[in-house]
Amino acid sequence: MTKLTGKQIAAEGLSGWVLLANSLQTRIRSGDFATGLALVNAIGRAAEEMNHHPDLDLRYPHLNVRLASHDENGVTGRDVRLARTISALVADAGLTQSARGVSELELALDTPALATVLPFWGAVLAMEPDRGPDVGDDLRDPAGTLPLIWFQESGSEEPRQRWHPDVWVDPAEVQPRIDAAVAAGGTLVSDAEAPSFWVLADPEGNKVCLCTWQDRGA
Repeated sequence: MTKLTGKQIAAEGLSGWVLLANSLQTRIRSGDFATGLALVNAIGRAAEEMNHHPDLDLRYPHLNVRLASHDENGVTGRDVRLARTISALVADAGLTQSARGVSELELALDTPALATVLPFWGAVLAMEPDRGPDVGDDLRDPAGTLPLIWFQESGSEEPRQRWHPDVWVDPAEVQPRIDAAVAAGGTLVSDAEAPSFWVLADPEGNKVCLCTWQDRGA
């Protein structure tokens, strides 16, 4: 299967799903744990039939679903098909799904010494170098519970911020989050790379990026 671009995925018109980094994600409001578990079982049966398996995170009172084709390090046609199947199961169960509030956290380390520090963080966090097409210098948790860490080459000038979070969100949520962050005392540092990402800072100058799939040439 071929990895789909953000524009190709948007053209599929998947209601309630959002592309965050390299996966499709949604949140299904189950209302109670037993209903969510029944939906998990239904999705499990469909996934087995399609021989393609999502990441399912059952909470009270919702179910988070993440779809990706790991062999392509991204979203392919099989993920789109499974997303449609899951949405049909959600509708049949009388439940609702939405991408509202769904986000994905990555951590970035700015460093002029990538080859020196990456093995240390891999060891202390028990993470492995990410593998696959179009993969850079990333560390990924084999169990899928810790956020991905990527290493960004930088200069050595001081002072500088070494760690910063990247928060992937639905494009529709960017401005509301910026507005809320500014109202909470933060500042919009740069929108020069928008709509790919925006840089914000807290009152002490610690930076964070809000990221979307848009305008990334993919």
